[in-house]
Amino acid sequence: MTTTGRSPQTRPRPALSRDEILHRISALLDSRDDDLHAALMTELLTGLLKLHDAHLDLLDVKIVNRAVKELRHAFSVFHGYRNRQKVSIFGSARTLSDDPNYKLASEFAQAIVREGFMVITGGADGIMRAAQEGAGRENSFGVNIMLPFEQGPNSTIADDPKLITFKYFFTRKLMFQKEANAIALFPGGFGTHDEGFEILTLAQTGKSDPQPIICLQASGCDYWDDWSAFVTRQLLKRKLINEEDMSLFTIVNSVEAAVNHILRFYRRYHSMRFVGRELAMRLKQTITLEQLEQLRGRFTDLLSDGTFELRGPLAEELDEPALRDLPRLVFNFNRRSTGRLRQLISYLNEL
Repeated sequence: MTTTGRSPQTRPRPALSRDEILHRISALLDSRDDDLHAALMTELLTGLLKLHDAHLDLLDVKIVNRAVKELRHAFSVFHGYRNRQKVSIFGSARTLSDDPNYKLASEFAQAIVREGFMVITGGADGIMRAAQEGAGRENSFGVNIMLPFEQGPNSTIADDPKLITFKYFFTRKLMFQKEANAIALFPGGFGTHDEGFEILTLAQTGKSDPQPIICLQASGCDYWDDWSAFVTRQLLKRKLINEEDMSLFTIVNSVEAAVNHILRFYRRYHSMRFVGRELAMRLKQTITLEQLEQLRGRFTDLLSDGTFELRGPLAEELDEPALRDLPRLVFNFNRRSTGRLRQLISYLNEL
């Protein structure tokens, strides 16, 4: 008899038969030595076996199991849209439809979709519903979170295959950041600030690739102005952040300004990749030798040694054939200031 008041724990049934599991493991172990994908899968499997050997608490194992399931499903959903650029949109679930910021979110989403982007929101009400109404169901992802209130899916994204429901905030946040080519922050509560500051922290520490981070507020609204004043007064003046960190975000009051900021970010800049100590910044258009010399004079503080060079793809980049023909700005980045790196991207785009 159970005296704890809990239901008895039952062993979950595997989706595959025992023989199928063993067959797949055997095939994985027999993979070619140069099959990096198989090598990583083998390492992941080894890690899971070590979890079993560690005799962890059941709750710890449940957390790992659920996190892997959530990420596997989310990666699968986004995979089919990997060639579409996306904007992650954050804002309050409590914003009402008569709020000017609601209208701004809807119009921004509609405008950015016209430029070929898709939108990612939390899939709930308020700003999220406004953005998905503007973007339309076919151009929307919802990354919802299980909560006892507020977070049910909105009517635009409900029952769509691109709606993903997470139990854990950390897996949900990973997808918001990983899949985004730009971030749009609208006025919101604790959740919006949590997500916004995490996005800025990842950008500041170089744990995410550079991208536009835009704080949008309707005309006459001072939400982000007050927030920026706090950041300036309490963080910057106390030297808790650097001056160039303020370049990581921008505040706008209109759809046109927000869309133009995103498009301008990708005017010349395409993407980047670290290869050892070298940073290869891929460009849609090259720059002249004269512009290169100007750049060398302005951004020497970004270098650990050497100088900026215009080059083709590095040998390690040949595994991305679609990017092979893009020109590169290659340099040894000292990794001290992503704010300055963001300023370099802006400089390249404005040349």
